[in-house]
Amino acid sequence: MSVDQLGRLDKDILVDGEWSGAEDRTDVRHPYRNTVVGSVPVVEKARVVGAIDAAAAAVETSTLSAYDRYELLSTAADRVESRLEELAQIVTSEEGKPITEARNEVDRTAQTLRLSAEEAKRQFGEFVPMDPQKGTPRDHCFTQREPLGVVAAITPFNFPIMLMAHKVGPALAAGNAVVGKPATDTPLSSIALFECLDEAAEEVGAPDGLINVVTGSGSTVGDAFLEHDAVEAISFTGSTAVGKHLANNSGMKELTLELGGNDPTIVWHDTDLEWAAEQVVGGACSNAGQVCNSVERVLVAEEIEAEFVAALVDAVADVSVGDPHDAATDIGAMVNDDEFESTVDLFEETVEQGATVEYGGRYGGDLGDRVFEPTVLSDVTPEMPAATQEVFGPVIPVIPVTDFEAAIEEANNTEYGLEAGLFTQDIDRAKRAADRIDAGGVNINTVSGYRTDHMPYGGFKDSGMGKEGIKYATEHFSREKLVGFHEGTNA
Repeated sequence: MSVDQLGRLDKDILVDGEWSGAEDRTDVRHPYRNTVVGSVPVVEKARVVGAIDAAAAAVETSTLSAYDRYELLSTAADRVESRLEELAQIVTSEEGKPITEARNEVDRTAQTLRLSAEEAKRQFGEFVPMDPQKGTPRDHCFTQREPLGVVAAITPFNFPIMLMAHKVGPALAAGNAVVGKPATDTPLSSIALFECLDEAAEEVGAPDGLINVVTGSGSTVGDAFLEHDAVEAISFTGSTAVGKHLANNSGMKELTLELGGNDPTIVWHDTDLEWAAEQVVGGACSNAGQVCNSVERVLVAEEIEAEFVAALVDAVADVSVGDPHDAATDIGAMVNDDEFESTVDLFEETVEQGATVEYGGRYGGDLGDRVFEPTVLSDVTPEMPAATQEVFGPVIPVIPVTDFEAAIEEANNTEYGLEAGLFTQDIDRAKRAADRIDAGGVNINTVSGYRTDHMPYGGFKDSGMGKEGIKYATEHFSREKLVGFHEGTNA
């Protein structure tokens, strides 16, 4: 299916088993072509509350077994795979990422649902002996996992269908009901995912209200999630500012917060520089740099800085910019004017403070309204904006360091702590980095942006709290109960 065959997509919301619209709607625009792709409802708070009420009722009435939940998620994965090209074209149309990346995202969405399906069958407890404590008989006690209830899932624009699957899949696997809220810029592919889930839910006989999705103002929907007692958990991926607001106002709700990053990748002299440069460019330019764990700072041993910068320039010269629906395109448009302009401002301020443009530096104009050319910067110091702020665009700042101790210190010189990368062939150096870099993940001989969908993923400091990754998210969306059998009477 081509983008032209899609036509205009006017999607609705799903509440209590019914798809419905609203009088007020908002357009979804193509970031590269600047055309209207479709529209979604802008719902009022009462509709969100209705979705939460429906979800709470569904949890109470659901009799789905672990195998039923496995079937639901497996069937939804089948539906996603059967619509792969259509869904990929939707992702590219609303988010601007190259079609090859969009196809990979949809494929990973199906894999995430399948991994979640398997996890539904693995909600194990354990035997807990009582007699290790002095004077206690050998009573039989065990633990069991139970769902929390209603899980609210709030997702960002940059991986609009995959990140929703990362929240909804584990939540359903654990036996919860869900209410999803996709990003306003990119709601269409998320709603399409819920179409697949809704069909699968009907097929396995799930109660209405188990799966819901609403669209509208982030503050309206978010406040409803915070205020409703039936919402037991909120899983949010987005900005640190919004994440802190949720943390400060969530009371006793369980939170998973996947927030911003300023992720370092260290390149040391004992590695293949051309190979490392290719990975750094890929890690910095994927999705036009709009990835929270993308390569945002490159820390290089000063004796190889010039050589590595030259390798980066060679690698980035092969990156193509253009229409994201063209399979030959590596970088399309950024999602909206705000993201584009913030990248422009950060780049310009960094150059004004003395950084050197080794490659790129063009944006807008003939390239496209929201297109930023992949850019390599040298002579970057730790105080410059490209080093201190989250770089959410295809800008690669190279920062020289005097020794490995300085590299680790600079890697930690940030309020964030999401992921880090290190290229080295020295096992002792790798172990030092693994132990001392203050981040949720340290990746040896690859970039900070490395992620598989089953691994534990989540940062420290202002990068968030909790972990995604199917097993870890499913555990977070459930609670552990101790059941004890003690000696009774014979009466």
